[in-house]
Amino acid sequence: MYKLNYLNYADAKDVSIEKELSIDPLSTNVEYEKLSSDLTSKFDFSHLHTFSFSKEGFLGLMLELKEDIAVSLGESEALIQAAKLYETLGFKVTYIDIKHNGEIDYKDVESIKEEYFFVSPYIIDTFVRVDLKKIKELFCGTVISNISATLDASLCDIAYFDVYKLSGYCTHSVLLHDGLFEEQNIASIDTLGVKLISDALNKKRENITCKKEFIEALKESLKDDFFFFVGADATLDNVVHFGLKGIKARQVIRNLSLSNIFVTNGEGCSLGLSRPSRIIQEMGYTELQSRQALSLSFFKDLDSEEIQFVASKIAKSYRQIKALHG
Repeated sequence: MYKLNYLNYADAKDVSIEKELSIDPLSTNVEYEKLSSDLTSKFDFSHLHTFSFSKEGFLGLMLELKEDIAVSLGESEALIQAAKLYETLGFKVTYIDIKHNGEIDYKDVESIKEEYFFVSPYIIDTFVRVDLKKIKELFCGTVISNISATLDASLCDIAYFDVYKLSGYCTHSVLLHDGLFEEQNIASIDTLGVKLISDALNKKRENITCKKEFIEALKESLKDDFFFFVGADATLDNVVHFGLKGIKARQVIRNLSLSNIFVTNGEGCSLGLSRPSRIIQEMGYTELQSRQALSLSFFKDLDSEEIQFVASKIAKSYRQIKALHG
């Protein structure tokens, strides 16, 4: 099996949770306190909060802020939906655009007047890097970031994780902060989510070096039918994002799955939905064009033989679908 949708759909493992991690309101909860302390200290924060990675969960966080906010349009669908709901409650939300090349519009960041800015180290779907160091130079407020792909909290003021992308299970996610949010009711802390995220963070990540060779193999196999929506060098090191002319990506995805090759055309927040990538459309492409996008992500290096095999399978699948739908 070639799991090339790793950043969206994690390689889930069997779950075993010790009963000592259950929360007891009349106990010191030693095991949970250690787990929580290890996680906060790992990223140099003082407090931990669990919340639902959904529009309702993000809306709850925004309501605790009680302030107007800014949001990058490169954030997850759940966050964007929450921001729109937040607006209906009378708060102002400033949306920072994505340019045609897939990058966040840094020029607009400088003009943000709000105290809080939701912006992550990468753009959802395309995985184009966001320069948080530049963001911090242009914006003097509080930066709130999803660091699930980079695991780097050094350039944000509040960090959170997508437990589904890290573990393959949908429980509550973890947000790390320095006392900005109210202390959480002990009965509402999701120790399962904390444990799953902690376990995922402790897994060793392999250094990926096959990206360039993989792109060359795709170009050779697909010729002029292969194109980039975003520059290959602009994305995370373990991601390849591209388009295939004249077909819907989901047709390729289904075809490849029969050969145990798993790729994706959108973020996990759209899993099971028929909507194409919102991000590609934010960049100025049409809905039809956005349906041509494919994302591949690697959690381990592929050797040359594996690269040629997967690239040829993608090309063969593409040509079969083109011939069928001519």
